[in-house]
Amino acid sequence: MLIDAALQLAEEGAEVSVREAARRAAVSPGAPFRHFPSRDALMAAVAEEAQRRFRIEIQAALGEAPAADPLGRFRAFGLAYLRWAMRNPAHFEIISTGRYFAHGSSTELTRDNAELIALTEQMLAEAASQGLLRSADLKRIQIAGRALVYGFARMNLDGHFPRWGVAAGEVDRMAEAVIDLFIAGIAKA
Repeated sequence: MLIDAALQLAEEGAEVSVREAARRAAVSPGAPFRHFPSRDALMAAVAEEAQRRFRIEIQAALGEAPAADPLGRFRAFGLAYLRWAMRNPAHFEIISTGRYFAHGSSTELTRDNAELIALTEQMLAEAASQGLLRSADLKRIQIAGRALVYGFARMNLDGHFPRWGVAAGEVDRMAEAVIDLFIAGIAKA
C-alpha cells in the first residue's frame, strides 16, 4: 500500500517522501517509519517491487523463446526489457537512475541485477559455443546490448521519438526492428 503510494508519487513526478506516501496510503504519518526509516528505505522497497515485476516480464518472455536458441532468447530478453520500460516508465526511472535513492544500498537489487547480468552472459556464452557470434568479445556485446535497450528506453521516456519521426504507434515496432538490427550485427552471417 505504501509502496504503491510512493510509486504513484513518482509516476506523477512529485517529490516522494515517506510522509506524503503515508498520507496517500491513508495511514498515520508516523506508522511507515517503523518499516521505512527513511525515504531511501522506502524507495529501495519500491525499486525492489519494480525489479520483481520486471523479472516476471523477463521470465515470461524467455519462457516463450526456444531454449536451444540463445540469440532468440537474447532477443526476447531485450524486447521484454524495452516493452516493460515503455509500459512502466516510473518503474524504469526508479530502477535505472540514481535520482530516487542509492542503488547499492539494496542488497536485493544488487543481487538481482547481478543475476540478470549473469543471465545475459550465459545466453551469449551459449551463442558463442554454438558458433553463432561474429566476435568472441562477449563483454563488449553484452555492454552494447545493454546500452542499446537502455538508450532506446531512455529516448522513449524523454520523448525523443517524435523528433526522429517515430510516431507513438510505431515505437513498439521500432523497438523490435532495432533489436533485430543489433542481433543481425552480432550474429555470424
